[in-house]
Amino acid sequence: MDRKLKHLEFIQGVVNRLSTNSFLLKGWSVVIVSALFALSAKDSDKGFAMLAYVPAMAFWGLDGYFLALERNYRKLYEKVRIVEPGRIDFAMGIDVQKGMNDWWKAFLSKTLLVFHGAVVAAISLVGYLYIN
Repeated sequence: MDRKLKHLEFIQGVVNRLSTNSFLLKGWSVVIVSALFALSAKDSDKGFAMLAYVPAMAFWGLDGYFLALERNYRKLYEKVRIVEPGRIDFAMGIDVQKGMNDWWKAFLSKTLLVFHGAVVAAISLVGYLYIN
């Protein structure tokens, strides 16, 4: 039973790190987009505001990647949870064949769509206000 618990702890550690990475990405996304807005207002170069699309989309994509990995490791956790203790092999591999499909589902998930969609909407609004 100790082997099974240790294996589950390893998997949970990976899930925790991926979740932390996702949280940090959201913070960096807001900071960088805000900094580009500040630069566009300070220097009167409105192009900096439009440049904010690049990091916003990059962080959204990375956040989707981390969420897809986290979901796959949660599936692995469920598999290991029902395995008999004597058959624990400490394998940490996940099904990478479904990678892009999982990434798209994560990228367009409700939570990421609301957060990163709001960031992209804010950039669009600022761009619209600068034009008019």
